[in-house]
Formats: sequence, C-alpha cells, structure tokens
Amino acid sequence: MDAQAWSQFLNGAIALGFLVSGLFFFRFWSRTKDRLFVIFGLAFWVMTFERVLLLVVSPANEFRPYVYLVRLFAFLLIIIAIIDKNRGAK
Repeated sequence: MDAQAWSQFLNGAIALGFLVSGLFFFRFWSRTKDRLFVIFGLAFWVMTFERVLLLVVSPANEFRPYVYLVRLFAFLLIIIAIIDKNRGAK
C-alpha cells in the first residue's frame, strides 16, 4: 500500500472511532440527561464529519485548510460543555 492509501485508511478508522465515541456519549446522555454528554456526542460527530471531509477533499485543493475550522468548532463545543458543567455545579 502506498502512503495515500494508508492515509485514507487511517482517516476512515479515526472517523469510525469518533462516530462510535459519539454514540457512547449519546447513550450516557439517554441515561443521565446531562447536557455534557449530548454536547460531547455532538462534538465527536462534528469531528467525524471533519474526517470525512478530509477524505473527500483532495490534498491539492486550496479549500482543504478551511476544513480544519470544522475541527475548531468541535473543540469549542467541548470547551463550552466543560464550562457549562462547571458553572452548573455552583
């Protein structure tokens, strides 16, 4: 296998891992109804979407760096969830 095929394979595996992680967080949310879990689940599904976009967009495309803004949005969701959880504890 060449480097491009390995990269696509690993991106697909990472996307699947993010998808499954999101499902776990949604399962925990359905048990506890805690907003932290639903926001984490959404963040992991956004990261899944970002990995799929990286697979679809060719490396030569100048749009590719903007795909990382999707990842930034996912990390901001995680930060918001943590802040929300800590503010609710008071």
